[in-house]
Amino acid sequence: MILVWLIVILFAGGIGALVAEKRSVELPRVIALATLLLDLFLVVLMLFAPATLGLDAGSQIDLGQTGEWLVLTSSEWIPQFGVSFIFGADGLGLLLIALTVFLGLMSLGSAWHEIKERTGFFYFNLLWTLAGVIGVFTALDLFLFFFFWEVMLIPMYFIIAIWGHENKEYAAMKFFIFTQVSGMLMLLSILVLAFFHYQSAGVFSFSYFDLLGTELPEGVGFWVMLGFFVAFATKLPAVPFHNWLPDAHSQAPTPGSVILAGILLKTGAYGLIRFTIPLFPEVSMAFAPTAMMIGVISILYTAKVAFSQNDLKRLIAYTSVSHMGFVLLGVYSWTAQGVQGAVMTMLAHGFSAAALFMLAGGLQHRIHTREMDKMGGLWGVAPKMGFMALFFTVAAVGMPGLGNFIGEFLVLLGTFRISSAAAALAAIGMVVAAVYSLIVIQKVFHGENKNNLAFEDLTGVEIFCFGLMMIGLLWMGLYPQSMLDMSEPTLRSMGVLFFQ
Repeated sequence: MILVWLIVILFAGGIGALVAEKRSVELPRVIALATLLLDLFLVVLMLFAPATLGLDAGSQIDLGQTGEWLVLTSSEWIPQFGVSFIFGADGLGLLLIALTVFLGLMSLGSAWHEIKERTGFFYFNLLWTLAGVIGVFTALDLFLFFFFWEVMLIPMYFIIAIWGHENKEYAAMKFFIFTQVSGMLMLLSILVLAFFHYQSAGVFSFSYFDLLGTELPEGVGFWVMLGFFVAFATKLPAVPFHNWLPDAHSQAPTPGSVILAGILLKTGAYGLIRFTIPLFPEVSMAFAPTAMMIGVISILYTAKVAFSQNDLKRLIAYTSVSHMGFVLLGVYSWTAQGVQGAVMTMLAHGFSAAALFMLAGGLQHRIHTREMDKMGGLWGVAPKMGFMALFFTVAAVGMPGLGNFIGEFLVLLGTFRISSAAAALAAIGMVVAAVYSLIVIQKVFHGENKNNLAFEDLTGVEIFCFGLMMIGLLWMGLYPQSMLDMSEPTLRSMGVLFFQ
């Protein structure tokens, strides 16, 4: 039940924040903080004392070949249609749940002084988005999974549309259309998969465990798999489904950008690992060369486009697409190193991208522009901000000793075993990333302060948030085995093809 409580607490906290706005403008953020701290306590309990939680498995669930589930809860919901409440968390799920709650707190920290209007409704949307994300990471009934997929999208639409910047309505609508249309394709694929399972088994079921191994007619399996792939690749995002992301990031408020880059993009990668490949192993294996090609194109194309950006947040958004290309490449490399590298990249990118968007958003909040041509010489004005920007920039481009390096190195190592050409091209993307990242540091923080900009350096709350993310990246870079050990049983259960 602890997984259910994680979600219920966030839902309840969101409603509490919405109601509390009538009493005080400040009270909603206090309620949001208390809600996230309570969820953090439960996550810590799951990470460090899983034995105290036990395994609450439904009698209809066969755990024989589905991995090592640390927490599993099942109960009926709509038995006539085979829909159940099935929540589960294994090592991979726990890592992503922990990332969600932690970055939820970081998002709250960035919103603490930035969000001053309709605070109750803002924190309502923030907490409900996080609840939807945790639901996505834990739901093991595909109907329930789709329900949470929609729950996390709608509040994010409001966050962008209400608290965003100059073109917020356009960006919010574009985000909603891209994710909603691709989500409908996934829903159609879920229904087709459940139908063919009914044809073979004689019972309706949307259970992940029941649908594993469902036999589909020749030619149908590819299209059903493609529905899942497009939905998850759009959220990842990968070229050519990435077009919504730069607009959403540049127009979203800082807390929204933190959630988008740090958490929502990871739901796409998680969907590929948890659903697309295990449900359609043979079709996915045949599709792997195409998916790897898409990953390489994403890395190189968006790295090139980043060079032409003058808007700081758009540039960081394109770099996010480039780095998530490594995730797609690693997942479809079908090697232990590649998939483990994809997981490490997901976690490390969550920290580094969230931090960079917090810095860009904090800078925009202070000087009211995102244009790099209007910046320069800011290190002398805000040395603490300059130091943090340099640290997270070199982390994002793969500095050895930090988490991003471990992830991308493992991806390249796994990819090289399958395709040396793909690995070489992806490595070029890392070189390009280093070049444009250093150009950003030069344009923003060095040179002459031509516009005589002057503003307050990082606050204590901001330094505390950045400090925690620095520690996280250092831990992932210096002791990655702690996270690799957690995710390995999950990835091993996906099929021996990964570990040949």
